[in-house]
Amino acid sequence: MTISAKELAFNKNDDAMRLKISELERKLDKIYLGGGKKRIEKHHSKGKLTARERIDLLLDVDSERIEIGAFAGYKMYEEHGGCPAGGVVIMIGYVSGKQCIVVANDATVKAGAWFPITGKKNLRAQEIAMENRLPIIYLVDSAGVFLPMQDEIFPDKEHFGRIFRNNAVMSSQGIVQIAAVMGSCVAGGAYLPIMSDESLIVNKTGTIFLAGSYLVKAAIGESIDNETLGGATTHTEISGVCDYNTENDQDCLETIRDLMDKIGHSENAGFDKKEALLPQRELKDVYGILPENRAKPYNVREIIKCLVDDSKFTEYKTNYGKSIVCTYARIDGWSVGIVANQREIVKNAKGEMQFGGVIYSDSADKAARFIMNCNQKNIPLVFLQDVTGFMVGSKSEHGGIIKDGAKLVSAMANSVVPKFTIVTGNSYGAGNYAMCGKAYDPRLIVGWPTAEIAVMGGSAAAKVLVQIEIASLKKRGEEITPEREKELFDKIKNRYDEQTSPYYAASRLWIDAIIDPADTRKIISMGIEMANRKKAEKPYNVGVIQT
Repeated sequence: MTISAKELAFNKNDDAMRLKISELERKLDKIYLGGGKKRIEKHHSKGKLTARERIDLLLDVDSERIEIGAFAGYKMYEEHGGCPAGGVVIMIGYVSGKQCIVVANDATVKAGAWFPITGKKNLRAQEIAMENRLPIIYLVDSAGVFLPMQDEIFPDKEHFGRIFRNNAVMSSQGIVQIAAVMGSCVAGGAYLPIMSDESLIVNKTGTIFLAGSYLVKAAIGESIDNETLGGATTHTEISGVCDYNTENDQDCLETIRDLMDKIGHSENAGFDKKEALLPQRELKDVYGILPENRAKPYNVREIIKCLVDDSKFTEYKTNYGKSIVCTYARIDGWSVGIVANQREIVKNAKGEMQFGGVIYSDSADKAARFIMNCNQKNIPLVFLQDVTGFMVGSKSEHGGIIKDGAKLVSAMANSVVPKFTIVTGNSYGAGNYAMCGKAYDPRLIVGWPTAEIAVMGGSAAAKVLVQIEIASLKKRGEEITPEREKELFDKIKNRYDEQTSPYYAASRLWIDAIIDPADTRKIISMGIEMANRKKAEKPYNVGVIQT
């Protein structure tokens, strides 16, 4: 049986994607161990569950979930022994049938101490809760700020103190907050339980105090043990700080499930949903569609067919602005508007060639109008990013590419319907902005293992930087041989390529997660479900736009 060139390419792409997914899973398996097996065993010896075990027990059995920031802190803070997952596990899931977000300190990682990325990750969880009126559950087990880096986590606007400011704001907005003290809760962190709506504490293992027994002895000379100072009995019978005294982790988590079971339903945003249908194409067909060679073209409509219900969609302005595909569809029953970069090389209406992944004036104009229509119709937006940037050159500049690009960015940035961004491939330069990068408030932003996020690609950037470096060396009288030039190029490109990888982006929370492409439908569906909890606070208005 003869295999066609198209089938060979599909199989090669499929193999490459599966290798990337295997690499992703290996890295995650290591991260899931937190501080390592020995620290997990020590944690268990105290009668405590780990952060991930607590979340597993809290969430509904066999229910869907999305982990936020698993790669936070990846390859960061290695001089301090590392900080897997940023020392905190964050999961969007279901408790007693209610969608919520859970934040659990991982006490196997530096006793749950807060690194700078820990603060950023906690604030991201609160941002998701506030944007979507999503109940938030804190499972507290933390030694407080990581003191060697206190200057990077304590005093600034987006640092540790912002957590408690957000507690107060969420309370005023009626967003449910439940805090369970399942280990240490010290210093400034002690405010979190009392600033939540309800708080629980685990007997004999949970403690809350502004200063522990050693510091109390040093400060005022009082001798007292930690349990008497701030244990469960103290805070449920004397101080009144906590509302529920629970016997162990299991009892505490079951009590939270009971509390969540009684929460009433809020008015929703009215996003349309019908009975879900699976795509006619297999979800995992995307493995073979996306080229291993990122320079090769492909038709993004084939990827859309793997994501949308029944593989059906209604395309907007099909034959205009062909480097962006805009289409209405349903994902898991939810009505969506999809804005996707087209990587095929096509001709425009004037017969001119348009290169894949580049945003042209007509494409920007079309996408801006489509985004306005989705806001008019109350339809959530999904962005599929594989973009190298806007078209450059005299023809584009004279044609007003900056003006048309600004129109697209303005229409997208002012959107009042929720936006969800999937970085499937390239995410370069201003294309990242126009296609709803992190700076433009997507409700969720995730990347496939093939994602690359940077000002420009590694080769292009290296060529520019090498020329600058060569000019500098020549000024100092150094002679640059072709071999030396190649050495410089490879060194710069390797460094730049590392910074464009999805792992680099995920470690710094530029994206919320790196996902298996087959999970894309789940991410979008659960994202719209949580976004449906909150109506837009203002009408859609894009302000001044040049036409």
